[in-house]
Amino acid sequence: MQLLSKCKLFLRSLSILFVVMVFAAGQVAYANNFDTKADFAYLYDYNTDTVLLDKNGEMPMAPSSMTKLMTLYILFASIERGDITLDTKFPVSEKAWRKGGSKMFVKEGDDISVEDLIRGIIIQSGNDACIVVAEGLAGSEAAFAEDMNFIAEQIGMTDSHFKNSTGWPDEEHVMSAKDLVTLSKHLIEDFPEHYKYFAEKEFTYSKITQPNRNRLLYRNIGADGLKTGHTEIAGYGITASAEQKGRRLILVVNGLNSDKARISESERLLRHGFRDFKNITLYKKGDIVDSAEVWGGSEKSVGLEVAEDLEMTVAKRVSQRAGVRLIVSYDSPIPASIKKGDKLASLIIKKEDDVIREVPLVAANDVNKLSFFGRFMRVPSQIFSGE
Repeated sequence: MQLLSKCKLFLRSLSILFVVMVFAAGQVAYANNFDTKADFAYLYDYNTDTVLLDKNGEMPMAPSSMTKLMTLYILFASIERGDITLDTKFPVSEKAWRKGGSKMFVKEGDDISVEDLIRGIIIQSGNDACIVVAEGLAGSEAAFAEDMNFIAEQIGMTDSHFKNSTGWPDEEHVMSAKDLVTLSKHLIEDFPEHYKYFAEKEFTYSKITQPNRNRLLYRNIGADGLKTGHTEIAGYGITASAEQKGRRLILVVNGLNSDKARISESERLLRHGFRDFKNITLYKKGDIVDSAEVWGGSEKSVGLEVAEDLEMTVAKRVSQRAGVRLIVSYDSPIPASIKKGDKLASLIIKKEDDVIREVPLVAANDVNKLSFFGRFMRVPSQIFSGE
């Protein structure tokens, strides 16, 4: 007798006691009549991986000095690997000294500490500082651009291509708003001890004090990063992040016509994201979502729990809400033995016919495998009971 035939896919819909509007990354959670005058915009809830606004978010654009976030990412990674320290000094070449645009005002022949270069890039937006870093880490800016492209591919930036470390205009040098959000997420997650530099409001080097160009830092919205950008081709843009009561939003806008418009529009969008959307907890870590049938185990079923808190972003306006379904999916029955924490199933969140999120469910407890005799004795009862 074949004790275990082909497993069947088990699907169970769970009832939801509330009606919410849920969106996954890549979907737009704004009402249709909400827009922005920016040519490019991408507003993202960091806590729930939810996109609140997407206007040309995956379209390559001229990123100007927002490029410098990638230069900083590579610099921070070099520190974390132990290749350099904050006290390491890089020499200033003639190319770095002569570079135009925004400057840290380094001098040819000087040796500049990595920590000063970090502040010179973030606060003063120094093109000269970026070239010092590029040459110090890779030997040349061209070689450093190759490293930028390699890292971009590694962290999932699919619409970007780098030709320099500064964002200096080049037809082949592009990034998308979505990629800038991806990069910002990695800066926040991968280098939390270095993220603090983005919130500093001024820096003095060579007796020249410059304020941070990110004027959102001076508004009462919880802003703590990241980087502005401007060229004649790109217009005015910003990659911004703000946190209120533990909830973080990341915003990219680009293509605006003035610094004033850049700050007012980004502040408006961030306030909208915090004000008109909220995050709710569907399940806390360890909550049992359902149970699954077990074959050949000391228990006939095993609890399925979420491994981490499951939050969702919802619109506060009733007219923007719609129902969702939660579906538990797994191959049934699940053969023993099972260890607590084993991934056994998925919790699928659907809106209408679209899967908008999928979360792993894990075993809530151990289930030992029965001996051959024990499994043999259980077969008749499972057959006749329809299990």
